[in-house]
Amino acid sequence: MALVFHALVSLGEALDSIEKRLGGIKPLGEEEVGLLDALGRVAAEDMKARISSPPFDRSTVDGYAVRASDTYEASEETPVTLKIVGKAEIGSIPNLQINHGECVEISTGAPIPRGANAVVMVEYTKQLESGRVMIYKPVAPGDNVAQAGTDISVGDVIVRKGHRITPREIAVLTAAGYDKVKVYRKPRVAVFSTGDELVESGKPLKEGMIYDVNGPAIVSMLLELGVEASFMGILRDDYLEMKKKIEQSIASGYDIVITSGSTSAGFGDMIYKIFNEVSGGGVIVHGLKIKPGKPTVLAISGKKILIGLPGFPLSAMMVFLTLVKPMVTRMLGLGEEDFKTVKASFPFRLEAGRGKLELIPVQLLEGAKGLTAYPLIGQSGSTSLLALADGLVEVNENREFIEENEQVEVKLLSGMIKPAELTIVGSHCPAVDILLNMLNLHSVKVINVGSLGGWYSVKRGEADIAGTHLLDEKTGEYNVFMLDKMNLRNKARLIRGYARRIGFVVKSGNPKNITSFKDLLRDDVIFVNRIRGSGIRTLTDIKLKEVLEGEDPVRHIKGYDYEVRTHSAVAAAVKHGRADVGITIEAMADMYNLDFIPVTEEIYDFLIQEEKMEKKQVKDFLNILRSLRFSEELGKSLKGYRVLPETGQVIG
Repeated sequence: MALVFHALVSLGEALDSIEKRLGGIKPLGEEEVGLLDALGRVAAEDMKARISSPPFDRSTVDGYAVRASDTYEASEETPVTLKIVGKAEIGSIPNLQINHGECVEISTGAPIPRGANAVVMVEYTKQLESGRVMIYKPVAPGDNVAQAGTDISVGDVIVRKGHRITPREIAVLTAAGYDKVKVYRKPRVAVFSTGDELVESGKPLKEGMIYDVNGPAIVSMLLELGVEASFMGILRDDYLEMKKKIEQSIASGYDIVITSGSTSAGFGDMIYKIFNEVSGGGVIVHGLKIKPGKPTVLAISGKKILIGLPGFPLSAMMVFLTLVKPMVTRMLGLGEEDFKTVKASFPFRLEAGRGKLELIPVQLLEGAKGLTAYPLIGQSGSTSLLALADGLVEVNENREFIEENEQVEVKLLSGMIKPAELTIVGSHCPAVDILLNMLNLHSVKVINVGSLGGWYSVKRGEADIAGTHLLDEKTGEYNVFMLDKMNLRNKARLIRGYARRIGFVVKSGNPKNITSFKDLLRDDVIFVNRIRGSGIRTLTDIKLKEVLEGEDPVRHIKGYDYEVRTHSAVAAAVKHGRADVGITIEAMADMYNLDFIPVTEEIYDFLIQEEKMEKKQVKDFLNILRSLRFSEELGKSLKGYRVLPETGQVIG
């Protein structure tokens, strides 16, 4: 078969191609295992109850087994007296029969004696020395009796074929008399990472090297699905070494071999060539119509599946969830497990689709009008987006945009996703992490979309708290002016936060002697800027107006259009020599061992919708913000930060 080189196919076409080559993606065989070894496995047959549960009529309380009709006249004022003719114990069938006017003392779980049809709870009785008992409350037939087979009857299907066995099923199977069960064999999967730049996590990291994220992440996802997965190590960019290791994995009996990296069409990308060689021309896909995740390779070697995932973590995880997971779940015997889906509105207009199926990771916020799906926008190399994501939004290739407030379907990454106890939306700040650590909640959601995004989120009733540091160019005031601009006066409360110093960051010793905004105009200086809408970008543009006198900054400042999203990205650009100077918080300069030239001190505040001021978690957050403990920790942990006299007070 001739090698298909970047003949892009859809996810559906890729799965269909594998189905045709293998004659179906299905379980790999069956095996019998002990009941305790069956946890997480998939039943290979219907399992029927061998006995009823309960296997006999039994008491659900301590008391007296009676004929119900003997108690009908009983009351507190006129108790009925019955003769005790014996005792029913747990673990043996009583050789007794009760007649009119008689009863049997009985323990919880003991079999009901012949002639009895109800049990009176001991709390409504008083035993007499004469061997009789007084009954103070009537019972009806069947009261406090668990009848044989009311839980499970002989022959009932208690676990169906294709069902995953959980502790619940273990309990039911045990009650039904099983000690072994027949399950589908687990697929065996070998996982490799590729690349000379990769280092195993925990080892020293040299310049230009990165830690291997994909290997541990992919193995973990496979193990979570119930697969027997093994990480086989990092393969260097050596064709013969890669080929040898992959051939050894196939020969060792692995059902699937997964690699990540080296899947594109570049000169150094070798996986598709190796797959094609070891499979005898079995590459059936090299490139998917999907974003992120285009450079994906699929091949069939005999009955073995070879999967080459992209090297960027986000791309690799997306392809795993949308392509590998459906294949693996079918091989486990589960069929294709569907994602649980919810409907949500999209918060703003976003370009998406445009010729490829686009997968957008989103975080979900619950507001007064329902769920909102906030997109997590980042590079394919991001290792954090999926950790933050609640689900995925699929945008078809024939779309151009997702419109603002459009209803979208979100595929949840887990059925266990629940609303967060506290949601903070707005501008990123490391001091927020200090506050949240002190708050010690189990479930907190922080969405960094910039100050303005936080204001809109509060206005829509989604965020509990928004972090903001927006500067009014006219007055030099932070944040308060936005209450009127956003029509939130008396609808939301602005809480004073803290101050943080911002300024120029340069390499140690300030080799280019940068001291002011005028220096950004020099030909020998390269600047790194923040994205539009950020507080620091607003300050930067205000200051540059003073020195440029209306001239276009793009023409006069090298790097003005080199925009980054975070404080750390500014510091990293300077640290690694991509820029000579940037503007960020002093704390970030301290973390990156850069020199810091102060420009100003800005105010970071918190916006809270009026009705959420009474929410317990919000109150706790504000109490910590006002505390001496936070003040001390802030000054100790983040250089250039300080609380203010009015920190924690309502200022608007």
